[in-house]
Amino acid sequence: MSTTLAIYITRRFALEIMAMLAALSVLFVLFDFIELLRRAVSQPSATFRVLAEITALHVPYFALQLLPFAVLLGGISCFWRLNRTSELVVIRATGLSAWQFLAAPVAAAVLMGGIATSAVSPISSACYNLAERLDDRYIRGTPQGPISLDSGEIWLRQDDAGLLPGGSAILHGHDVGLIDGRLVAGNVSLFRLDAEDRVIERVEATNSVLYQGYWDLVNAHEIKPDRLPGPLIGHLPVRTDLTLARVQQSLASPDTLSVWALPGFIKLMEQAGFSSVRHRLHFQTLLALPLLAGTMALVAAGFSMRPTRRGGVARMLSGGVAAGFALYAFSNFAAKFGESGALPALLAAWAPAAAGMLLAVTLLLHLEDG
Repeated sequence: MSTTLAIYITRRFALEIMAMLAALSVLFVLFDFIELLRRAVSQPSATFRVLAEITALHVPYFALQLLPFAVLLGGISCFWRLNRTSELVVIRATGLSAWQFLAAPVAAAVLMGGIATSAVSPISSACYNLAERLDDRYIRGTPQGPISLDSGEIWLRQDDAGLLPGGSAILHGHDVGLIDGRLVAGNVSLFRLDAEDRVIERVEATNSVLYQGYWDLVNAHEIKPDRLPGPLIGHLPVRTDLTLARVQQSLASPDTLSVWALPGFIKLMEQAGFSSVRHRLHFQTLLALPLLAGTMALVAAGFSMRPTRRGGVARMLSGGVAAGFALYAFSNFAAKFGESGALPALLAAWAPAAAGMLLAVTLLLHLEDG
């Protein structure tokens, strides 16, 4: 196929995808904003500006999630338009096979998936992380958060109203790990703050253990402003509503980490004894995105290149949309098995895209070669 023709088809294909991606993103942003309004109805601090900022920060995340559907719908629209205007008939009449004709669009779809994984994912994760922080602060009003794990150190901010109304506490520990099913951290520093975030007390301990309903600080010293350090306390309990399950769920949600940060974080979680199934599955899903985008392009071609004179075009287009959503449902189904540990993360992430690719190639072989 000539370079000029390849560029023409690829440009039409890419423009349709961008249009579909923009339309789907606007639709999802609208629903997201309505949901935020519903959740924030009893929160006076959640102003219209805050809700609009959270919604805007969700846009890169929506774009990343919607890219396969945009490729599917954009591809169907592009190939159907080329078919309706007989451009596809003329191209095929020159002797080009479907595989030659589809090489450039499929390559463009794979390239878009690669760009989304390598470039959009870091932007999406950073924006989503900030949106979650704003959501926690203005809408959820959760007493615990944020929790972060970095280089084996844990940072936790939690409610400390038991000491002072409206107060909070910041806990920082090193060498975080699991021992006998309990969260343990060494060289712990606890900063207790008043309602205006002024430090009213500092506690230093050799280690801490998370029990049901409280932290047990071992060998602790209480240090208050303008006073000498207090005597050594063998065990100092600090109330918390935190649980081990909640810690694991809160430690850097996979959506808040880019594809470049995930490998290091997965290694860190495994060294600390936490399960990294969700993060490994998310990492493999991001890596499989280019293949999924290419698969959607082939599915779109298989269901929209039927000559209009044969009839049944509406049925074929509907079948293409249904096939795309079936592939999405299958991907979610496999992801649930992956999260439960029933399937390896590698298989759960790549199997749906690979299976869809094989089915799309089979369909095109049937249509092209009878």
